[in-house]
Amino acid sequence: MPKSKIVLLNWNGAEHLRRYLPSVVATAPEGVGVVVADNGSTDDSAALLERDFPTVERVLLDRNYGFAGGYNRALRQIDADYLILLNTDVETPAGWVEPLVRCLDENPDVAACAPKLRSVERRDRFEYAGAAGGYLDFLGYPFCRGRVLRTVERDEGQYDDARDVGWVTGAAFCCRAALFRELGGFDDDFFAHMEEVDLCWRMQLAGWRVRIVPESTVYHYGGGTLQTDSPRKVFFNHRNNLAMLFKCASRGQLACVLLLRPWLDLLAAATYLLQGQRANFCAVFRAWADFLRWRERLVAKRRTIRGRRPSGTLPTIWRGSILWRYLCGRRTFGELKINGK
Repeated sequence: MPKSKIVLLNWNGAEHLRRYLPSVVATAPEGVGVVVADNGSTDDSAALLERDFPTVERVLLDRNYGFAGGYNRALRQIDADYLILLNTDVETPAGWVEPLVRCLDENPDVAACAPKLRSVERRDRFEYAGAAGGYLDFLGYPFCRGRVLRTVERDEGQYDDARDVGWVTGAAFCCRAALFRELGGFDDDFFAHMEEVDLCWRMQLAGWRVRIVPESTVYHYGGGTLQTDSPRKVFFNHRNNLAMLFKCASRGQLACVLLLRPWLDLLAAATYLLQGQRANFCAVFRAWADFLRWRERLVAKRRTIRGRRPSGTLPTIWRGSILWRYLCGRRTFGELKINGK
């Protein structure tokens, strides 16, 4: 097995470490190290690791750099061929690592892969954050095999075929270390949310594939950092999604997005206001303000990304609207008929 390491990024997550890290340590194959990178925690995470997990390697950062910046800084200090990034609120069963490593071993053009994600609390159901592999629609909205918008399916084996996908979740993300560094890792500006989708898209634009490996399954608690309707999460998701589209989308897709997304985001903001969620209403507008302020740096990033693109590269973008299909009653991935399933 190539040198692999499982890396968990922690910020004030002592309770998650106490609950979930024992399963990670117990299921790590021989020769696969476990590392906790601490993002400047102020709780008792450090004491817990020293006392209860002496075999776990630690990387200490001076402050909270977010998911993107924290991983980027930590991974520069970790020597491995394959990096398996894992959220601190993930429970791992025996045998989850080997299929991921095998996928990269046997497919030299695969940049990243991930296990199937089920819910810790409802173990027969997919978990919202990644389910069985994700896609983007033409307007940039993410959805998954097993989760379309707010509809989450029961896992009955319907998505157990390994296949190329548009993105895989950062909650359990296995990638080639050299390529991660070559592409600049996650976008530091994102801080948190959408950074793995952005990286997967950039990997595909550079000529690589991204793959889901349902032979491996892990259980994710989800929402451990920010709740789904947290104003901070609404802000990050809107802003980072717009930035990702500006950087990575084709000219035709970008023109369509810039024409339609302001109206759709305005509708989303109005919906929040009607629901009495004023902070979320304001978060949508703050996201757009940040996105517009970033224009110059996004132009430079887009130029770099498009310059790496080999001739004929076609990322996995679904050329439809998931919102429209959802409103028309097609609320599971199987009903969308993407690539035959």
